[in-house]
Amino acid sequence: MAEDHLPAAVEAILLVAEEPLSPELLAQLVGSTPLEIEALCGDLAAQYEAEGRGFVLKRVAGGYRYQTAPEQTPYVERYVLEGQSSRLSAAALETLAVVAYKQPVSRNQIASIRGVNVDGVVRTLQVRGYIDEVARDPGPGQAVLYGTTPAFLERMGIDSVSALAPLGEFFPAAEVVEALERGLHVVPEDELFDDPPPTGEIDETGGVDGG
Repeated sequence: MAEDHLPAAVEAILLVAEEPLSPELLAQLVGSTPLEIEALCGDLAAQYEAEGRGFVLKRVAGGYRYQTAPEQTPYVERYVLEGQSSRLSAAALETLAVVAYKQPVSRNQIASIRGVNVDGVVRTLQVRGYIDEVARDPGPGQAVLYGTTPAFLERMGIDSVSALAPLGEFFPAAEVVEALERGLHVVPEDELFDDPPPTGEIDETGGVDGG
């Protein structure tokens, strides 16, 4: 195949692909090399972005695929999500986040972090294809350990879990914590008065006996 046909060939294959395609597979299909495919896909991605297309070519889960441009999300959501009832519950999202950041992780470990039983949620995430069994704990009982799947990476639009936002971004800075601690500091009762209350015993009439 002539080299000038490579861009069109790669575009055609990616248009009908149901999942991200690796550079190695694309190279094999079009008679090229993985390095040439990576360079070609980079050029195509830059071209689409410069032209302001409604789609982008992105590398996710170890391969390339077309997806809608981020700025078109409101319109796509209006089409895809209107009336959709199959979104993940808050419990499922929390569990998925634990697996994503702590993997490989067992059900007991997930339950300890969340403070609730997670058996049903874990099954739901497995059925959706977002997590799967990846190993066995070498300790007593050899508990099943779970991790995220390529389908999770694909839905997140990232190439690997290392691209997930650092957990530190979700916690306040040290100075914010200090300010909160100061704001929540309980003032001793005797500091609530400008002038300290007189000392002494209270007589039966309500007066203060200064002794």
